[in-house]
Amino acid sequence: MTETSDGDADGTRIIDGEAVAADVRDDVAAHVETLEEEGVTPGLATVLMSDDPASETYVSMKQRDCEEVGIESVHVEIDADAPAEELYETIDDLNEREDVHGILVQLPVPDHVDKRRVLRQIAPVKDVDGFHPENVGRLVAGDARFKPCTPHGVQKLLAAYDVETEGADAVVVGRSDIVGKPMANLLIQKGPIGNATTTVCHSRTRDLEGKLATADIVIAAVGVPEFIDGSMLKEGATVIDVGINRVDADTEKGYALVGDVEYESAKEAAGAITPVPGGVGPMTRAMLLYNTVKAAGLQSDVALDLD
Repeated sequence: MTETSDGDADGTRIIDGEAVAADVRDDVAAHVETLEEEGVTPGLATVLMSDDPASETYVSMKQRDCEEVGIESVHVEIDADAPAEELYETIDDLNEREDVHGILVQLPVPDHVDKRRVLRQIAPVKDVDGFHPENVGRLVAGDARFKPCTPHGVQKLLAAYDVETEGADAVVVGRSDIVGKPMANLLIQKGPIGNATTTVCHSRTRDLEGKLATADIVIAAVGVPEFIDGSMLKEGATVIDVGINRVDADTEKGYALVGDVEYESAKEAAGAITPVPGGVGPMTRAMLLYNTVKAAGLQSDVALDLD
């Protein structure tokens, strides 16, 4: 297929995550104004307990995103060698703060910290990642308070590009709690961007190629660089590449970012595809802002038109 931007029948549509994310941020900014008219300034707290430069970069990006849309950013840094109790107590303090509507603990946390306790410690109504067991249960029950940011962002991309999910055969490659499981659950639910017949594949799946060959929609979230190539895809499939992997490359930085899908060959087979970078990544960040504003509305009893 030939790459196009206008969706011609004989061309591959490149799904522009940056553009859709910009629309989401505009929507969020408008809701921030609505909240401020009611005397509420949305606040997002980020907590970093890591010396990992990548984690530091991610947190600083989230802080900048907040500033752009008018969300107040609160940042707490804890030494990576500090006792786990210091993190737990920090979360408790943030749970009590009325100016903090969303709490995000940057993962991964050090080995001596109980990750599951961290996720349980955050008040469910401030869990803007959507990882608290209560919020996971509500998602599965079809009554989501907060949809996890990446799967929700994928839904927004599919909607923006009018990808038909009802009755479609969808394959999610990856079964993580963060992406794979919630993504599959959203696709099978009744309603817009749902009603798909969904298969979840993973490292123990037999005949992955056979399952991909019949998939109308492929969500790649396995965390392996260029794991899926064009020869494995059904002609005209919609391919959403959630992966972002750093590989050695002859570049100024010494590396390149690639997805879980080998882009060039997949683009020849796909009807629509997300690039890496510039596809799902911007949507994940935008949906965090979306969830934060939703949390502020819920905690302040201000009605906002958000799903």
